[in-house]
Amino acid sequence: MKFNHKPITYLSFAATVLVACGSSKVLSTPVENIDTSPLKVTELTEAEQHKWGHLDLVKDTIPGMAVERAYEELIKNRKGKKVIVAVIDSGIDIDHEDLDDVIWTNENEIPNNGIDDDNNGYVDDIHGWNFLGDAYDEQLEYVRLIASGDTSDPRYNEAQKLHDEEYQKYLGAKTRYEQINQQVIEADKILSKATGKSNYTKEDVAALESQDESVLQAKQMAQYMYSNGLESMEDAKKELKGAIESYNERLNFNLNKDFSGRKTSDDINDLTDTGYGNGNVKHVKDSESHGTHVAGIIAAERNNGLGANGVANNVEIMAIRAVPNGDEYDKDVALAIRYAVDNGAKVINGSFGKSFSPHADWVRDAIKYASDNDVVFVHAAGNDSKDVDTEPNFPDDNVNYEEVSNTYIRVGSLAPKYGSKMVSSFSNYGKKNVDIFAPGSQIYSTFPENEYEAISGTSMAAPAVAGVAALIRSYYPNLTAAQVKQVILESGLPLTTKVVVGGDASDVRPFSDLSTSGKIVNAFNALILASKI
Repeated sequence: MKFNHKPITYLSFAATVLVACGSSKVLSTPVENIDTSPLKVTELTEAEQHKWGHLDLVKDTIPGMAVERAYEELIKNRKGKKVIVAVIDSGIDIDHEDLDDVIWTNENEIPNNGIDDDNNGYVDDIHGWNFLGDAYDEQLEYVRLIASGDTSDPRYNEAQKLHDEEYQKYLGAKTRYEQINQQVIEADKILSKATGKSNYTKEDVAALESQDESVLQAKQMAQYMYSNGLESMEDAKKELKGAIESYNERLNFNLNKDFSGRKTSDDINDLTDTGYGNGNVKHVKDSESHGTHVAGIIAAERNNGLGANGVANNVEIMAIRAVPNGDEYDKDVALAIRYAVDNGAKVINGSFGKSFSPHADWVRDAIKYASDNDVVFVHAAGNDSKDVDTEPNFPDDNVNYEEVSNTYIRVGSLAPKYGSKMVSSFSNYGKKNVDIFAPGSQIYSTFPENEYEAISGTSMAAPAVAGVAALIRSYYPNLTAAQVKQVILESGLPLTTKVVVGGDASDVRPFSDLSTSGKIVNAFNALILASKI
């Protein structure tokens, strides 16, 4: 399952439901001063909102990665080496105006001739590979387990119980949102008539005076929507429509025991059955936006006057479509990782994950394969507000905490507000199994068809780190993948600030307890430390 939140607020009056991840101290401020940095009391400007993940905690009092500072002070006039970054995700709009010049091309393959020219096992893989074929909607992994009827599986009963709970939860949420949506539609009609305007403003609503109870109720509804960050009732209707669509997808596909989304002809339980899928790495519909957004965070063309700047320059994005609207198959992920390694990727981003994994060993072996071949694998920690030291979360790089890879980095998500609410409420965490935190809330990046949106998730935090890894590999190409991981973890800003965990105001812990490093990623420091190794 892709680890991101839909670009909708899921209004506070409804139940919150996730929709579907050494000791060198080279610091931009003395370590003893970090936790006494002043809190930013003003709201972020629009410009800051669009680039907050690139800003600097010390200069801007925003817990970004100091990317802008790194370019301005360290690499402004330097030339780096091209680095291939594989994005294993949903389809990517490789023709997007902010991505079209940073897409990897397989020079050893002749386009559209139906021949595997480079003998890598994949025919016409010009910009990567599509392991999903024409499919997109899929079940969750535990629903597949139930559908299999394999009651001998040790987690079968757990899966059945979880399904019962989740189905009722989403069905209830859908019903609530449909009711709210109808109320908003009615309120909008009443306010249009009362103000005499089809596009009335907040000010129009505030100035509205009436003795009509229906008008007063409509005004109250609109003001409640405004208080949830919505600018208009049109925005409210759009958000509610998106939420209802998302719940319908969850019920009709992800949680539907009778649905089968697989459209390739391979044996899903045979890792040696390869070559399925096709070379079309693009999205199959506009709503398939996750991969495009992730790719933009890493490598959207910098300073071209368009919507967003990626973290890294000198990057080529290898597009690997393997993550559906539902849970990815272990086989697809394992083969996708191996494809990336075998075709020259030096960094892999995996913004996906799930709590059930029947062939976790296949994926773990692939992660080890990446490590053995000097490739950094960056993985999103997940959006369940859980401790992944105690709750299963796949893929992982360890068996009973014995790591099989020294290049795997698992990333939690930060919000733009430095202080007690710095950790994104949805972010997973873990002193043993999460390595570091990076910006992941309301990250502005590319969307299909030359659009841009700000969405949230550990899915957004992982590519931020993959971008930093690519920067290091570009400007310091002699460093190994293991050294790149070491640099990222050691150069982060170590914070001891007490933070709210999992969005639960009663659960407050030192930030340093939420990951192995206790740090937030800092690109400026990482490049300085890389220069010293």
